[in-house]
Amino acid sequence: MKRMPKKRRRVKVGRIILGILILLLITAGSLTFYAYSALRPMGQGNIEKEFEIQEGESLSTVLEDLQKEDLIKNSTIASLYAKMSGHETHYAGTYLLKDNMSVQEILAYIADPSNIMAETIHFTIPEGTWAKEIAANLSQVMPYSQEEILQLWNDPAYIQELSKTYSFIDPSILDNEQLKVKLEGYLYPETYYLDKDMSLDAITRAFLDQFNIVYQENKEAFEQSGMSVEQVVTLASIIQFESGSVEDMKTISGVFHNRLQQNMKLESSVTVCYALYEDFKDASDCETQYDVDSPYNTYQVEGLPPGPILNPGKEAILAALSPEENDYLFFAADIHNVKSNPGKVYYSKTYEEHEQIVKDLKLVIE
Repeated sequence: MKRMPKKRRRVKVGRIILGILILLLITAGSLTFYAYSALRPMGQGNIEKEFEIQEGESLSTVLEDLQKEDLIKNSTIASLYAKMSGHETHYAGTYLLKDNMSVQEILAYIADPSNIMAETIHFTIPEGTWAKEIAANLSQVMPYSQEEILQLWNDPAYIQELSKTYSFIDPSILDNEQLKVKLEGYLYPETYYLDKDMSLDAITRAFLDQFNIVYQENKEAFEQSGMSVEQVVTLASIIQFESGSVEDMKTISGVFHNRLQQNMKLESSVTVCYALYEDFKDASDCETQYDVDSPYNTYQVEGLPPGPILNPGKEAILAALSPEENDYLFFAADIHNVKSNPGKVYYSKTYEEHEQIVKDLKLVIE
């Protein structure tokens, strides 16, 4: 009778020890998984950043800065990995890092002085910029003239060569004498890091690479739109120009889709701006010269103009692909801040409603 309790105690102690071992194994597994995850890339490679290492900076400081820049997940785990793997060498300088680089890849990259960036130029294409403006700005920071740049962007042989890499480029569509710049619409708005000795072809492809990311992400929507890529980008460019905010883009897109479906002229004043082109001096010109003779003037021509009127951003492209379903056929913006909400866009279903809104907003030009 006295031995029975001893057996129970041994059973209980055994279970406790087993439980502790299981808990330790689970904890160790969780820590291992967390550490593994912390060493993986932060993103898909869509983001690249210039990262500078100052002379004399310790590795721990470098790793903390990498975490602040969202290039690694955990500086402590990265530091432990560096010590265990022997990746503790780094060189002062500026590196161009992408968010799809793992901790191992970043440590190896900053340990190679040949990866230190040469003198680079930050070149930004704002949303809504004309190709000729991009060429002019580019000529100010790179050893190419505006004329040289535009000549390349209009070269049929070059367009043909680009089409081998970029499926969204259709040489047969871009072989159109009415186009002012064949690559208008595809020079994607973004900030680029350009080497001083970068070729014009490499620069152009950097712009197109960014457009290609948006195109590939939404390829199915492009294919199901019932429009060519050129037509989608053309509509997106008009939406970009007409919209004062991202919030208005899908609604304005709905208006233009409605007008196209009802065989109404788009009658977009921003297309007049592009129709004037070299003669465009002031925004008021777009509101007063509706009679300008140009295939880009949508007060004069049916449907879309021959091509994009600027280089649109992602939101405008998505709006062109996925318009808001509405019954509106007209819109007008409070550009003179007549009402309480400056810049607000007012929509209407009939011309009579639109005419009254235009009067209320003092948009009637005598």
